[in-house]
Amino acid sequence: MGNTALEENVKHEQMMADMQSLGFSAYECRAYLSLLEEFPVSGYGLSKTSGIPRSRIYEVLKSLIAKQMVFEQKEGKTTLYTPMEPEIFIKKLKSRYEKIFEDLKQYAGTLYREPKQDDKLVVIQGRDNIIGFLKVLIRGAEKRVAVSIWDEELNALTEELDAALERGVMLRGIYFGTAKVYEDLVPHRRIKRYMAEKKERYLSVIIDHAHVVSGIVSRGEASKVTWSRDEGFIEVSEDYIAHDLVVNLYSASLDEETYRRFEDFADSVHDSFFHYTRADLKKFRELM
Repeated sequence: MGNTALEENVKHEQMMADMQSLGFSAYECRAYLSLLEEFPVSGYGLSKTSGIPRSRIYEVLKSLIAKQMVFEQKEGKTTLYTPMEPEIFIKKLKSRYEKIFEDLKQYAGTLYREPKQDDKLVVIQGRDNIIGFLKVLIRGAEKRVAVSIWDEELNALTEELDAALERGVMLRGIYFGTAKVYEDLVPHRRIKRYMAEKKERYLSVIIDHAHVVSGIVSRGEASKVTWSRDEGFIEVSEDYIAHDLVVNLYSASLDEETYRRFEDFADSVHDSFFHYTRADLKKFRELM
């Protein structure tokens, strides 16, 4: 019983917080929620059930009446108050905010003139902030999401990616992991070898050839990525993912002996470019 009462109290406090986030005062929230439990009721009665001081209750009721959340009716010398039905209230509130957002969108559009080429680079720090920003971008995706991504970040974005696929958005790219969550993502080969060299999780996500988010996401709050709408940056990032797809799909098509020769050659090319120590090169070659 105690747990049930506690759960109800938590729900009540959450509803209070949600309503206040929509612009209602704490007293307005308390009055309306109390009315839902017992109505019709007088101002004096509502003051007692809601805990709102009598000196304030009629001011609060007047505000709720003006917002059409509460109705008053006379019964002799007594004024009684009744709440608007929750379903009607929510529909009315939703319609109001939809109109506000639509008006804002249209007016903001008349003020904002998008440049033909946006070459700004914006740094986003902290893994939670990065994931939150990516979720917003993916929710707005219309055509294609291209990724080079690790399991950890893929799992954090599953809900948004699933919804995008439901809308008909294409998902293409490379993932670093073992669980094949999406049919159109190609697993990266030699992950142990990759981590032995890089020791970090990198990420690159391109939305509709219009946004690119790229950087390191394995450092918690110290993770840092760059977001840009620069055409050149986007082009390079997409080429990087496409190149990775070619290499990984080609290597997966080889027989065992040919695959080993291919990876030996790839390690030699990397050594020529990065100048590994002999010990590192030996270690990398062993991590097939």
